[in-house]
Amino acid sequence: MSLAHAIFAAGCFWGVQATFDNVAGVVSTEVGYTGGRLENPTYQQVSTGKTGHAEAVEVFYNPDKVSYQKLLDVFFQSHNPTTLNRQGPDIGEQYRSAVFYQNTQQKELIEQTIHNLNESGKYKNPIVTQVLPEQPFYKAEEYHQKYLEKKGLSSCHLPALEEEEEEEDKTKPYFSEQDFKKKLSSEQYRVLREKGTEKPFSGKYLNHKADGTYACAACGNPIFSSEAKFDSGSGWPSFDKALPNSVKLSHDFSHNMIRIEVTCAKCGSHLGHLFYDGPTATKARFCINSVALDFEKEK
Repeated sequence: MSLAHAIFAAGCFWGVQATFDNVAGVVSTEVGYTGGRLENPTYQQVSTGKTGHAEAVEVFYNPDKVSYQKLLDVFFQSHNPTTLNRQGPDIGEQYRSAVFYQNTQQKELIEQTIHNLNESGKYKNPIVTQVLPEQPFYKAEEYHQKYLEKKGLSSCHLPALEEEEEEEDKTKPYFSEQDFKKKLSSEQYRVLREKGTEKPFSGKYLNHKADGTYACAACGNPIFSSEAKFDSGSGWPSFDKALPNSVKLSHDFSHNMIRIEVTCAKCGSHLGHLFYDGPTATKARFCINSVALDFEKEK
């Protein structure tokens, strides 16, 4: 059996690999890095977004059982190809959408597929997928290979809320770490600036029920309305929605877990984590540290 191969980039490579592993005719896959300037990069280097590499998947397939066009269709169906350098909460050049072609025939097929999708009206915005010649593919570290399968997970997709799709606020105030140290208590600094977590059931806003607005304790940026607060039983204040453009979301792989970190969109301070197991229509549960918040009572 003579195998062919193809290379795709569509955000976090864990989920992309799992998607192609389930395609009939695909024999094997590997996750890795390609399209950048650095030889033999590590995950730590690529994750800075400064190497030019994309997280990618090399797909080895039997062309008698699955066509290159079919793989292209799976690729475009499995992610949002209209967001530049972003998939959900994953932001950076390393998460860009790209297809790496081997010859003119593949390039034309990719470009025609993109044209057809743009003309179909399926997406509100034009496709920004890069169409690039194949470049050296560097296999990622072993712990990244088949990551979801090893962890018994079906997906690493972390959906972003509607407000996080807005463009970044260009009016961010400047704070030095010295400013934060002067303004914040030692416990606030540990949580907000060093990504700490307060003890469960210890926070002053856990059972707080007054009407008003909760803001970032580091910079005063309004984050949550009291209308969004609910009792989750988790031991930390919980909210089912953030105010528009008030937070940023990103993957957090610390402590051998996959979580969504919530940070202040103004100053970048750590607030807590977001889970999608909430009881309301949004399904969101923003699990936030009390010491990361200030409260202004509704007048």
